[in-house]
Amino acid sequence: MKKVTNNRFIVSSKVGSKGQIVIPIEAREMFNIKSGDTIMVLGDKKRGLALMKDDIFYKLMENKK
Repeated sequence: MKKVTNNRFIVSSKVGSKGQIVIPIEAREMFNIKSGDTIMVLGDKKRGLALMKDDIFYKLMENKK
């Protein structure tokens, strides 16, 4: 499944045998994700998983103080 607009997209990615996923090109381009970047994996049992670049995550946490 693939649906892409200027600000949103829905794509699928399979989990490999080592638990790895590929971040689709649409996401890498939209969020400027490059090789070597660190991604935060956030999880909530009821709401699911979210991925976020670490620099954005830390900026959000700084604003919570």
